[in-house]
Amino acid sequence: MKHLYITFFTLLIISCTPSKKQVDLIVINANVYTVDDAFSTAEAFAVKDGKFVFVGANEEVQKLYEAKDKIDAKGKAIVPGLIDAHCHFYRLGENQQAVDLVATTSFTEVLDRVQDFQLKNKKEFIYGRGWDQNDWEIKEFPTKKEVDELYPDTPVAIERIDGHAYLVNQKALDLAGITKETVAVGGEIVKIDGELTGVLVDGPMGMIDAIIPKPSQKTMIAALKDAERISIANGLTTVNDAGLSREIIELIDSLQQVGEMKIRVYAMVANYPENLEYYLNKGILKTDRLNVRSVKVYGDGALGSRGAVMRTPYSDKANHFGAMVTPVDEIERLAYRIADTDYQMNTHAIGDSANIVVLRAYKNALKGKKDRRWKVEHAQIVSAPDFEYFEDGIIPSVQPTHATSDMYWAEDRVGAERMHGAYAFKTLLNKAGMVALGTDFPVEQVSPFLTFYAAVARKDLKGYPDGGFQINEALTREEALKGMTIWAAYSNFEEDEKGSIEIGKMADFVILDKDIMTIPEEETAKVIPQEVYISGEKMN
Repeated sequence: MKHLYITFFTLLIISCTPSKKQVDLIVINANVYTVDDAFSTAEAFAVKDGKFVFVGANEEVQKLYEAKDKIDAKGKAIVPGLIDAHCHFYRLGENQQAVDLVATTSFTEVLDRVQDFQLKNKKEFIYGRGWDQNDWEIKEFPTKKEVDELYPDTPVAIERIDGHAYLVNQKALDLAGITKETVAVGGEIVKIDGELTGVLVDGPMGMIDAIIPKPSQKTMIAALKDAERISIANGLTTVNDAGLSREIIELIDSLQQVGEMKIRVYAMVANYPENLEYYLNKGILKTDRLNVRSVKVYGDGALGSRGAVMRTPYSDKANHFGAMVTPVDEIERLAYRIADTDYQMNTHAIGDSANIVVLRAYKNALKGKKDRRWKVEHAQIVSAPDFEYFEDGIIPSVQPTHATSDMYWAEDRVGAERMHGAYAFKTLLNKAGMVALGTDFPVEQVSPFLTFYAAVARKDLKGYPDGGFQINEALTREEALKGMTIWAAYSNFEEDEKGSIEIGKMADFVILDKDIMTIPEEETAKVIPQEVYISGEKMN
C-alpha cells in the first residue's frame, strides 16, 4: 500500500508540472548580444517557426522548452543577423565570371590578368573589374594603347573598382559609336591632346553597357547563387542591393519563393524609366525575404575617379569640379515624384556639392511628410552647415572601409579644409541619431567585420595610421554593431522583424569565433562567423 501511495503522489506531481513546449531550436551557454533597446545580453534563446520565442537565461529556457536541435554555444558570442546596408550583391556574383583586377599594383599586372583570363575562357567580349590607379606607382588613368595592341578585334571593357570608370579598347569604342566628337553627358570621355584614351567616367559608360552581351538566365542565376554563397560565408543574412533591374528583382523573388535562395534582400530599384513606371505604380513589394520599396539614384560619381561633384575645384586638378550623373533638376523632379508614393529615395552623393543638392531636394519634397526614412548613400564629403539637414529624419548610409581605403590620397583630392567634413561618421550619427553601415562590395571586401574594424579603429589592417584616421569620427563598438543590425533594419522599415534578438523577430543570428565586443581592437577585423542562421536554419 505504501508503494501505491508513492506512485499516486508521483503521478499527481507530474500532472501538475507544466509540460515543456516543443520548439525547433534551443541555444544555451551563449553570450548573446541582443541589440535590443537596452543593448542587453542573454545566455539562451529558443526558436520556433523561424522566429525567436524566448530570450533569457539557460535555466529558464531548459525548464520551459524542448527541442530536437540544441546548440551548446560554450560561451561563444552571438549577434543578430548582420545586414550590409549598401552593397552590389548581384554585381558581386557577376564578377565571379569576369577578370578579377582587385589589388593589382600596376597596369602591367592588369594586362597580365586580362591575358591569363582570356587564354582560359576565350570570351567574345572581355569584361573585368577592380583596378584602381591610386594603388599603382603611377597614379594616373591608364590608356587603351596596350589593350589595342593585344586585342585589336575583341572588345575589352575593364571597370574601375568603384564602378565609375571604364577603360575600353578601340574595338569597344567603335561598337559603341564613341568618337572624338561624342558629347559626354553626366560624366567625361577622357582625352589627351584631343585623342581618345579609352577612359570613360560615369555617364558615357552607359554606351559601353549597351554593347556588353546580355547574360542568359542560367548565368544570372549562377551569379546570384555565387553572391549568396560569398555573403553568407561572411556572416551576412540581409543585403541591401543598391540598384537592381526589374528582371533581377523578379529572378531573386522566384528563387526565394522556391527555396533556392535563402538570404534576405532589400532591393533598391535602379533609376531607369521602365523600372520607375512599374514599381512606383505597383507599390511596395514585400515578402519575408524580399523588400522592394526604394529607388536608387546616382547623384554624382566617385572621388577616386574625380567624378564626385565639389563646390570648388579639386585640389589636385585645376578647374575640375566632377560631374553630376543625374542632373540637379532631374534629382529635384524625382524627389517630388517619389515623395508622392510610399517609396524611399536613396541617393548616391559623394562630393560636398552633390550632398547639398540631394539634401535640399529631400527637404523640399518631404515637407509635411513624416517617417519617410530617405537615405543619402555614402554622404562622403559634407560641408559643415549641411550636416544639419540630417536632423530632419534623413538617414546617412555610410561605408567605413571607404575611409580606410581612401585615407592615403583623399586629402590630395579635396584639400585639408574639406577633410573636416569627410568620412564624418560620428558627426552624422550625432545629427541623424543613427547610421546604417555597409561595404559597397565589390568596391570593398564583403566582410562586415572589416566594416566594424574600420568604423571603430579607423586604421588599415597594418595598423596605420597610429591613433586612427580622423579618430574623432570613430564609432564605438556598440554603435558599429547597431549600424550593421538594428539601425540598418530601421533604415529598411524592418526594425520590427529583424535587427535584434528579441521575441517575435526572425531568427537570424551569427555565432562568432571570438567576442567582437571585448577582444583587442586589432583582432575585430579577423573575427570569423562560425555559424550563420536565417529563420533558425543553419546556412553554412
